[in-house]
Formats: sequence, structure tokens, C-alpha cells
Amino acid sequence: MHLNEDSSTIVIMCRIEHLTLYVSDLEREKAFFETYFNGTAGEKYHNGKTGFSSYFISFASGCRLELMNISGMEEASGRIRPGYIHMAMSVGSKDAVDLLTDRLSGDGYEVISNPRTTGDGYYESQIADPEGNIIEITV
Repeated sequence: MHLNEDSSTIVIMCRIEHLTLYVSDLEREKAFFETYFNGTAGEKYHNGKTGFSSYFISFASGCRLELMNISGMEEASGRIRPGYIHMAMSVGSKDAVDLLTDRLSGDGYEVISNPRTTGDGYYESQIADPEGNIIEITV
């Protein structure tokens, strides 16, 4: 935290600490992010009283993803629902976007939108993970 040059405004530097997804199959989602995005899962947390379980997946950039599940949770339907739109995963280059999109497609995952440059200048594709969550793959 610091003051601007005119000392009138406090500027707070922030970063996203982690993103969270509720998922139906915790182990399948963990494997997906380890396999395709080189994530490293921490130790599984489980609360026997509540039936809640989670993993934190860490990525080389420092970003983390928390995958959560609770016993009896019903799957959400539809791609557009409260609480989640998409998660963007940066892979470093246009070539990497193309290669990963091709790999995911070849492995049977749905490609929602093929690699392209969007109207606001981002090079990206979108795929659906094993539970239908939208993952944006970007430079």
C-alpha cells in the first residue's frame, strides 16, 4: 500500500489469490488441472463432520485454484449460472494456445470456441472441462 504523488489517494496493490470451483468429482477435476495445466495439488482436506473436501492446485505463476466438493451436492445445469462464468488460463503464446486446444480436442474435450483474436484483442480459445466448466485458454 502507498500514497499517490499528490498524497490524496491510497493505492492498494492486489492480486487474485485463488479461484474456487465446486465440482462433483474432485479427483477427476484435480487430475484434469494437473495433466493439462501442470498444476500441483496440495494435500486433500476433508471434514468428516460436514462431508466437505477440497484441494488447492498451484501453478508456476503463483496462481491457485481451489476445487471443492461436499457430500450430497447436486450438479448445476447449464454453462451460464450464478457464481461462475469462466476461468482464464494463460499459456504464454499463440502457438501454445493452438497446441493445447488441439490436444484437448483430440482427447475428447468439447471446444466451445476455437483459437481466435477477440474484439478486445485477446488471443484465446474456450474449452469445457470434464464437468462442463468453461476454461478460457489465452496467451
